Order: sequence, then C-alpha cells, then structure tokens
Amino acid sequence: MEESKFIEIAALIGEPARARMLWNLLDGRAYTASELAIAADISGTSASNHLTKLLGAELLKAERQGRYRYFSFSNSEIAYILESLASLSGRSSKKIEKETTPPGMKYCRRCYDHLAGLVGVKVTEALEKKKAIRKSANSYLITNAGWKLLADLDIDKNEMLANRRPLTRQCLDWSERRPHLAGQLGAVLLSTMLEKKWLKRMKFSRELIVTTKGRSEIQKLFDIEV
Repeated sequence: MEESKFIEIAALIGEPARARMLWNLLDGRAYTASELAIAADISGTSASNHLTKLLGAELLKAERQGRYRYFSFSNSEIAYILESLASLSGRSSKKIEKETTPPGMKYCRRCYDHLAGLVGVKVTEALEKKKAIRKSANSYLITNAGWKLLADLDIDKNEMLANRRPLTRQCLDWSERRPHLAGQLGAVLLSTMLEKKWLKRMKFSRELIVTTKGRSEIQKLFDIEV
C-alpha cells in the first residue's frame, strides 16, 4: 500500500507541467488555474486536468473566492519535500566553483512561508552559533537564549506554543545544500523581517531584496553580513 502510494505521488510530482505548477506555488501564494496554466505553459483544459489529479492526491487544496478557485499546497510538508527535491538539480561530477555572492533567488528568497537561499542559511547557522536553536532529528530545539532573542523581536513565546503547527523544521535548501529554518518559527521570522522592512518582496518572484536597514539590523542581531 505504502509503495503504491509513493509511486503514485512520485509520478504526479515528476510530470513536467505539474512540476512547473508546484514550483510556482513555492512562493507561498495561492493561484488560479489560469495563472498556473500560464506558469506551466499549457492550456486551461490541460491545467484543470492536472490540478484535479493533484487535488485527488491531497498535494493541493482549493478555496473559492467569488468566481475563482485558488490553489495552494494542502500543507507545508509538500513545500519541504519540493525544496529538498530541488537540491538534486544542478549537481555535477565536475568541481563547482563557489560563488561569493549568489545572484537572485540563490541569494535570498521565500521557500513557501519562510526564508531561504544564502541569507536564510546564514541566519539559521547564526542562530545555532548563538545557541538560540540546536538541531534535534529533523527539527530544531529553541533554547532559553533563543526565546530571549525572539522576545527582542516582539515574538511571543506563549502565542507560539499555543499554535498547533510544529515550532521548527529543518528544510534542505536547494541552492546551498544545507538546511534552513522552517516551521512556525521560520514563518514568523520571515513575516517579522518583512514587517520591519528588513526584506522586500519582488513582484512576480520568490526573490527577496535585503534592504539597507535590513543589512544593518541583521548584522546587529545575528552577527553576520548579508
């Protein structure tokens, strides 16, 4: 049973048009069938058929608003799986020269609802270095020092603990091949950075811009340069 289900899901994700749709949904927003058809470069009818299959496998959910249905991931686990799969792309047997400043999405981006790319990985590793978090299986434990740091960002411990969503998650970064922080804490940190204007969204892209204020505040809080 488990093997059959795995084969079915792998086939669903692996089909090129569906893969493009799922990749597009990694920015954390919901899209209409027409928008996803454009992203996958297929007809509306074909997009509708693909979406029906993804809904049937519970990889996506649909919510109706007015005349339109908006599609998004059924849960955050789907985003983690896709980000991890993407880390397999671009592998080469030849030596890869390390970029000092990766451009665009490799530098700073959204991965569903949390921070990713070089900046996301550096922030995660800085939190570990400060002993604010520490690895535990496929997640992180938040230490007392971590809760104190979060309090300085006006992030309420009790409110987070009352939420049913897992506090943390290690999400393998596809461009850095190292984990970045996901889960509830990852989402709250990204939301906070956007609200404080440390980061700025780019239209029609998952790429994020680190503002001048953001560079200064991130360096002050995490002791890193971005």
